[in-house]
Amino acid sequence: MKQLQTSGLTGKRVAVLMTDGVEQVEYTGPREFLERHGAKVTLVSPKPAGEEVQGFRHLKPADRFRVEKNLGDASAADFDALVLPGGVANPDQLRLEPDALSFIRDFAEQDKTIAAICHGPWPLIDAGVVAGKRVTSWLSLQQDLRNAGAQWTDESVVVDGKLVTSRKPDDIPAFDQALLESLGGRSTKPAPVEKHSVSERVNNVQEAPGAQHSG
Repeated sequence: MKQLQTSGLTGKRVAVLMTDGVEQVEYTGPREFLERHGAKVTLVSPKPAGEEVQGFRHLKPADRFRVEKNLGDASAADFDALVLPGGVANPDQLRLEPDALSFIRDFAEQDKTIAAICHGPWPLIDAGVVAGKRVTSWLSLQQDLRNAGAQWTDESVVVDGKLVTSRKPDDIPAFDQALLESLGGRSTKPAPVEKHSVSERVNNVQEAPGAQHSG
């Protein structure tokens, strides 16, 4: 796969907020992409720093990822963007974390990039940041988002101001590109099109920075 030639994200700091049940490829894919373009990425979680988050490939437990910063010690002021991966259990737990909702809300209030994929937009509802916004998500979230005042649409990626949303793992290339542009990077070549299926991609995920295999 050819590297993208971009203006670079050197100096940009990105938080990925997640906990157990995260859809692994929705974390590893964007993280690898951002780091390849020079950004510093930090795994933030309600779990203590040094503990591990359990990733999943759909319904099957996969790799474990070491928490780099506890949510209580993280501040939106220290980052340029926030990434919210999906998986059903992960965002469902974050919706019940007042500190997680406050963290998300701070990014919105500071007009910083928030990028959420698949079930990742779920906590945006509870944080109160989707009303009047154009968004997309995993299909089953559409009514929840509409009920919260969002304008839901079935597209691979939707950008509304600093809010970037996508539907599913197949959309990761488009999601990555929109995130890159939202952070001020710009590609001079189009993103490579991945021909293989979601299941093939998920089953061939390489160990990401911070990954710890269980067992």
